[in-house]
Amino acid sequence: MTRDRTAVLITCHNRKPKTLACLEALFNQAIPRDLTTDVYLVDDGSTDGTAEAVQQTYPQVKLLLGDGTLYWNRGMHKAFAEALHHDYDYYLWLNDDTILYPEALSCLWQTSHQLAEQGHEKAIIVGSTRHPETDKLTYGGVVRKTWWHPFKYRLIEPDTEPKPAETLNGNCVLIPRAVVQILGNIDPTFSHSIGDTDYGLRSQRQGCSVWVAPGYAGKCQTNPPQGHPWHDPGFTLKQRWQAVTDKKGLPPRESKVFCQRHAGWLWLFYWLLPYVRLVLVSLLPQAQKKKG
Repeated sequence: MTRDRTAVLITCHNRKPKTLACLEALFNQAIPRDLTTDVYLVDDGSTDGTAEAVQQTYPQVKLLLGDGTLYWNRGMHKAFAEALHHDYDYYLWLNDDTILYPEALSCLWQTSHQLAEQGHEKAIIVGSTRHPETDKLTYGGVVRKTWWHPFKYRLIEPDTEPKPAETLNGNCVLIPRAVVQILGNIDPTFSHSIGDTDYGLRSQRQGCSVWVAPGYAGKCQTNPPQGHPWHDPGFTLKQRWQAVTDKKGLPPRESKVFCQRHAGWLWLFYWLLPYVRLVLVSLLPQAQKKKG
């Protein structure tokens, strides 16, 4: 019997309890007999004993080490690159703060086969996650909110059938070989964020598609926004600028590449917009204070 081989790609840094909980849920999946998984975990310089705990608890995990400078996107690139040497049928992106439901991987895999039978062989399947306390949708597939802004998105509520999306959050994503043969690895141009959105947008441009799987794949809290303290009166302009240009914020060079790819002939406007807004939000209160 032919089996579909899946490489699970995870990256982590100093979140040992979350990483171990993620792996526990992953290894407790109700996986069909014709589906096998190998796990590639990049530990990006953790100092809390994550790598040692993973080796002891889950020795079957293929552990790769970083030096603390990879962040999420380049950590995922490292895991993806290693897995690509073995030509898997599927590649699953999984955030280490995502706790999968027991049937999650089976649902993603079945959705991929269902869409392939309908002529969508090059379909990326996105698993939606919800808040563990409120059950509110937190991550998944997205579509544009407005026609005029290319980077304002809203999440798609999962249904009982697959639903098309424009791009994706990278928390739980199943990518078949047919897509990887076209797009390859996630782009290491990006440090922490943006790379997942870029991958989804590039897939559409190159004849692939993005779909939201039925139901919810698991639980994941919304991470607090980093690098965007636009309206916090306690931040000075210098502090705001340092936050937004940090690797976990919106680094200008990386943002420029993203906008040039996906914002059309108005890319310069959309590239500069968040930085101009940051300066204006910082200066306006100061001007008002002077008037007062």
